[in-house]
Amino acid sequence: MKAGIVGLPNVGKSTLFNCLSNAKAQSANFPFCTIEPNIGVVNVPDKRLEKLTELVNPVRVQPATVEIVDIAGLVKGASKGEGLGNQFLANIRETDAILHVLRCFDNDNIVHVDGSVNPIRDKETIDMELQLKDLETVDKKLEKVKRAAKTGNKEAQKEEAVLLKIKENLEAGISVRALEFTEDDYEDFVKPSQFITEKPVMYVCNVDEASAVSGNKYVDLVKEAVKDEKAEVLFLAVGTEADINELDDYEERQLFLQDIGLDEAGSAKLIRSAYKLLKQQTYFTAGVKEVRAWTIDIGATAPQAAGVIHTDFEKGFIRAEVIGYDDYVSFGSEAKVKEAGKMRVEGKNYVVKDGDVMHFLFNV
Repeated sequence: MKAGIVGLPNVGKSTLFNCLSNAKAQSANFPFCTIEPNIGVVNVPDKRLEKLTELVNPVRVQPATVEIVDIAGLVKGASKGEGLGNQFLANIRETDAILHVLRCFDNDNIVHVDGSVNPIRDKETIDMELQLKDLETVDKKLEKVKRAAKTGNKEAQKEEAVLLKIKENLEAGISVRALEFTEDDYEDFVKPSQFITEKPVMYVCNVDEASAVSGNKYVDLVKEAVKDEKAEVLFLAVGTEADINELDDYEERQLFLQDIGLDEAGSAKLIRSAYKLLKQQTYFTAGVKEVRAWTIDIGATAPQAAGVIHTDFEKGFIRAEVIGYDDYVSFGSEAKVKEAGKMRVEGKNYVVKDGDVMHFLFNV
């Protein structure tokens, strides 16, 4: 699962990517510095993993990860190929969620591609380009579907109705993610089209250091503008996060964060939020050789969770031994949990809970 960082040129996308991934993507004060998308595999910060590691003292520790993609800056006219528009739109189509970076700080030394700081205008510029691209997709599909619908094909008539609803809303500036569909219509007609504006989005407001704790007037404007979108808004001082990132010593990083009034780096919150945006959750395996966080879709069953370790585990699934995270911490070890009768045995229909500590029995 990938989350793509998007935004206008010079809003701090590549600097944010560097903070998240520790990969040093090129970053400069001019548009189109990022051309090929940079991809980073980022560890998901999780205090539960730290606690399990402390209790088990394993040889290895493996955190959950999420893939972050830094995509070239988009400009007005991208849907018609302006700037690096076509490439941008192709790259974003391959991601599963969007982290939309908005410039929410004043600094005369950093050029704004449109000449002034206005995060709402910037958001609308990108929204419009993505909507125009989706309109292109709808129109192409409608051409084919209308012909089939005229012959009396019932499925084609259903699809035509769904596509016309999407087209009408896109023309009114409403993204696909804001629309309601029946489950069948969504699975049959919306999901296969991979509309860009159907992807879940989080708005990341890049603020100055003074606004790192409480935000600023620009952040307030963004929150107000997106209140009907069911989208999360996060703010962080990307430049400051970059400075913190340069420090090798953990204690120094903590002191820096305390000095500006933060209890943890904003990038850590952002990674966790991106993980949730991708509808992912974590279960753990805990043994002396390895304590590991495994990534699964929210709603995954025990056999599906087992399949993340190895497909054979899913094929030959017999049962799962499950300990709730709180029980594991409360009793302090697997053996004590078993003694207390708190380990559960679950079958094929068990829906895994976030934080479960699991052991699978299988036979192939």
